[in-house]
This record gives sequence, structure tokens and C-alpha cells, in this order.
Amino acid sequence: MNTPHYTTEELMICAIARELADDQLGFVGLGTAARAFTLAVGIPIAAARLAQLSHAPGFSIYWGNLLTPALDNIPDALCQDAYTRWPAAASPADVGYKIDMVTRGRFDVSFESAPQVDQYGNLNITEIGGSQPPETRLVGCLAQTEHLAFIKRPIIVTDLSRRSFVPKVDFITSVGYLDGGDSRSRLGLPGPGPALCVTNKAIFDFHPRSKRMRLRSLHPGETLSGVLAAMSFQPEIEGEPAFTPVPTLKEVQLIREVIDPKGTLYQLHAGS
Repeated sequence: MNTPHYTTEELMICAIARELADDQLGFVGLGTAARAFTLAVGIPIAAARLAQLSHAPGFSIYWGNLLTPALDNIPDALCQDAYTRWPAAASPADVGYKIDMVTRGRFDVSFESAPQVDQYGNLNITEIGGSQPPETRLVGCLAQTEHLAFIKRPIIVTDLSRRSFVPKVDFITSVGYLDGGDSRSRLGLPGPGPALCVTNKAIFDFHPRSKRMRLRSLHPGETLSGVLAAMSFQPEIEGEPAFTPVPTLKEVQLIREVIDPKGTLYQLHAGS
């Protein structure tokens, strides 16, 4: 069996980049460390830059307090000192400014990650266990609640596992499609809900009527049985699953040599 010319992370980066359009604004959230950083921050920023270099030169991001940071000049390490020196169009000190932009529908895309995702795209970053006191207290809602309520196209980026992909989250931090059907629209939330879920094994979207998670493509080398074994619920499956397009040699070269040559965004934590 030939070894792929790309890593799983590079496949995810390319898949997300293809979903980004010119002159859109994307919201990149926060990541703690290691794999959580890779999923929440590294992969989305690399995808944003790849989109700029390939088909969407006007795509920009808001990350932390940086509006449109220069993605052609990513710091060697995203520590506080480098972060404050990173050239950007603006660096509003007031977090309320950013939330105001979210609630006014100014963001086209957001990138979300969570320890728990359920079959209707609800996210949990608050607690595990569903008890009081909870078995595990997580980071808390931050602004993710508003992201899924208002942003036009949230994209979930997380690893596939039975512990993470559950029938019902222990705590709804962010409303996806709630209980399916029209339950989200009956809440009156202005945003349309999550668009995609990009994982390390497959990509999912959501059925237009039931709003249940639907398998869109398997990553090359993965099997349907293997993907289903890594989930605690059965997603919607329509026909023979397609395979996620593989990165081109040019895309891989851009990621490794131009976008992230020092491993700031993902290579230092890549798991494949």
C-alpha cells in the first residue's frame, strides 16, 4: 500500500479551504494546547491562508482580538508576545465589539470544536456527565453559544470518537438543530445552524429535513464500518459514500513550505 503524500491534517485543511469564498469573514475561536489547538485554531488558520492563495484572496479572519491578521506573516509561535506584535487591520480591546459583530450577522463562517457533538449538531464545551456536580467541568461557553446562534455557516472541526459523537450531548452549550426537524427554527434563532462537520475520518453535513448529521464523504483509506464504529449514533447515509478529494501536490507544498513551514499551526501536533 502506497503511503499518502499528505497527512490527515492536510486533508482537513484542504477540505475546509474549498468551502471558503472570496471576501468572506471567518471567526476562529480559541484553542488550549496540543490537539485542541490544532483543531480549533491551527487547521482553520491554515485553511484560511490556503483559500487566500488558491481561490479566495479576499477571505479574512477574526482571531482573538485580531481583525484580519496578516496570514502571510504568521508568527513563529503564537505566544502572547508574538500575538500582540502580529500585524492586523485592527486589534479591538473590547470583546464586546466582536460579540456585537457576531450578533449583527457580520461573520460568514466560523470554526467550532467541542468534546461532545450530537446527531443534531448541538455542541457541548461546558460539562461531561449530566449530573450536579458534573463529572468533568470543561472550559465553558465562551462565545460559542452566539456563534451557532448567529453566524451564517458554522463549520465544526473535531476528531471522530464514540466519546465525542454521542446521540445527545450532556449539556447544550451551543444549539445546532436542537431535536431536529423545525425545532431550531421554532426557537427563532437567526442563523441557519451548522453547515459541516469536518473530522479526521470523514466529513458530515446535515439532512435538510430531519437535520440529523449526514455522511458526506469518507477520507481515503477509511471504511464505512470503521467510521460508524467511531460514533455512538448512526448518521444519515444516502447511497454509496463518496471519498473526500485528496490534496493536490501543489496544496501540500503550499501548506508545508509557505503557510506553515515551522509547524506553528499544525505540524508540531499532527497525529498522523
